[in-house]
Amino acid sequence: MPSPGAPAAPRLPIEDAYLELLADTLEGMDISARSQFLQRYFRTTTHLDLRESQCLQLWEEMLTRRRELAERLGRPVSLKTILMDVLSSAGMIRVPIVLEYDEYKKLQLNAVTDPLTGLYNRRLFAESFEKELNRARRYGLPFGIAILDLHRFKEVNDKYGHPRGDEVLRAAAATLQKALRTSDSAFRIGGDEFALLLPQTDAAQALALSRRIEAVFADTLQALHLAFPVTMDHGVATFPQDGDQSDQLIRVADERLYRLKHANHARTSNGDSRPPTKTPAAEPSPEPGPIPITSARQAEKTPPGLAEATSAAVQSLASQIPPETPGAYAVQRKAERVSMVGTNAYAVIGDKGTHRARVLDLGFGGVALEFEQPEDFPESILAILHVPILPPVRVYLRPVWSRLTKEGTFRLGCHFVS
Repeated sequence: MPSPGAPAAPRLPIEDAYLELLADTLEGMDISARSQFLQRYFRTTTHLDLRESQCLQLWEEMLTRRRELAERLGRPVSLKTILMDVLSSAGMIRVPIVLEYDEYKKLQLNAVTDPLTGLYNRRLFAESFEKELNRARRYGLPFGIAILDLHRFKEVNDKYGHPRGDEVLRAAAATLQKALRTSDSAFRIGGDEFALLLPQTDAAQALALSRRIEAVFADTLQALHLAFPVTMDHGVATFPQDGDQSDQLIRVADERLYRLKHANHARTSNGDSRPPTKTPAAEPSPEPGPIPITSARQAEKTPPGLAEATSAAVQSLASQIPPETPGAYAVQRKAERVSMVGTNAYAVIGDKGTHRARVLDLGFGGVALEFEQPEDFPESILAILHVPILPPVRVYLRPVWSRLTKEGTFRLGCHFVS
């Protein structure tokens, strides 16, 4: 019994007191019961699934190690400390590594960055694309994506070697960083393929930006003194006109990119220089003239349900259509059409809505549409127009003229059927 003046022995923490009790209890158990208990104990405390024989061996090592350390230190050592020491020595747990915050941020950046160009990589592109697209859907904002790659880049590697090819890639990255706005993001998603995410950007703005990048890249490459021009081709797609899913937008942008790329290859093989690009006009240019669409059909009557489905705004427009002359559809305009370029106006074509077209201009008599590829249309086209201010409007259209553009798109002029 301790003397009244002697200091009281320090009380063990609850965890250590529990382990002391555990050690004493196990001493009185037979081998089979002890091994089963230890197997469950290690599984619960360390999440290790060990054999019963391993558990017995580890427990004996813990007791031996505890005695050695207590003798060396001259004081008791908790079983919790011994448990960590034995398991880590046996390689069954990993010792945690402490990182400086700056090093941690550097590791995060390296995980999403292309080491050659310093641009974001394909992994972050996929994550960022979905976030920006969801934001555009939520707030009803336009959103653009551009896919770019380098025309004749392989020839640089073949003629000058890969180090010079790397210089061209770095020049492309510097061009993108210089030309983009702070809200835009640039990514390297392949060997010589890049992608841009352009929030709050419509089709006209995305196209203008891509052409500005093309011009800046041409100036940047002059310092490399290449024997042939390397250009940056582009394909642009915008939400919601070209689709409302990421895979749809990427597919449309890729199709436009390769259409332009193949056209450039054809010009290069023919020895022609690449012509300057221009913003597509809302209406067809006089040269070449529109292709008249003629037929022997008689004037059509209003399809069933048109009056109920057409809004008052379009009824007002349709009421001013001049009388139709069978066989000739070059309708004289009664008023100038209003350009819809840059307003994200679009049309959904057909009962099933499987086709989309840009609305280039809109007037009292009709509308001009732009499609990605030439299409055969019937004499009367059902369309739902999505234009600013007005709610979606269901109308019937009659083709008047059509033509292919230099960019490979298909334009169709229609007037309202009333």
